[in-house]
Amino acid sequence: MSDQSDQPDIADRSGGVAPASESGGRGKKTPALTRFLPLALVLVVAVIGAMTLGDYLTFETLRDNRVALMAFRDDNYLGLVGLFVLAYVVIVVFSLPGAAVASVTGGFLFGLVAGTVFNVLAATVGAVGIFLAARWGLGAMLTHRLEAAEGRVRILKQALRENEIEVLLLLRLVPAVPFFVANLLPALVGVKLINFLWTTAVGIIPGAIVFTWIGVGLGAVFDRGETPDLSILWEPFVIGPILGLCVLAALPILLKKRRPAAPGKEQ
Repeated sequence: MSDQSDQPDIADRSGGVAPASESGGRGKKTPALTRFLPLALVLVVAVIGAMTLGDYLTFETLRDNRVALMAFRDDNYLGLVGLFVLAYVVIVVFSLPGAAVASVTGGFLFGLVAGTVFNVLAATVGAVGIFLAARWGLGAMLTHRLEAAEGRVRILKQALRENEIEVLLLLRLVPAVPFFVANLLPALVGVKLINFLWTTAVGIIPGAIVFTWIGVGLGAVFDRGETPDLSILWEPFVIGPILGLCVLAALPILLKKRRPAAPGKEQ
């Protein structure tokens, strides 16, 4: 009798455990799905922004609101700095159109030195935002796929791991590399956040100075009824020093390749 009476207890206990384990399984799936939300949000907002904001984040908008912006700056400098940095961060994080306009606006509103500082700060914070969104969401899955990648992706992945600092600086200095790519790819390859942070801040300084410098003279351009000419970025006296910095960043990589391998590491 005692053995039979024990049977329902065992069945009850097993029946009570099963839903708990199932709910635990579902609990593990839900966080896994939520990890994709940050990058998905970035992509959705980027598409919507590209379709809706292209006509607003322009030099024409800046020209039309020039007087109001200058008045607000004179009355509330710190407030305008905060709004400018926040707007720039949002533009970078969501890859919205108008990053060049924002950089030029920094020089227009705050001058060369302060404008460069605010531009670099905002662009760096925005870049870290994309980096973390990719690292937290798709990073693990895509990093695993990159392990089996071939061709240029494999070469770049290997170069990043062997020469992390130098390659990160090159990604920032080379004008042909889109800013979004330079933010996303390192996260997927698995570079260190601290290295990504400081190489971004340092690597974008030359370009930030050029854009801010253009903004400093923007008032005179508006007075002449003209639009800023960003083609100056490709003038030899501008692109030359930037390419020179690219060579300096690549030099340690080239020296490592020419250095003879240690006897113990030869295959």
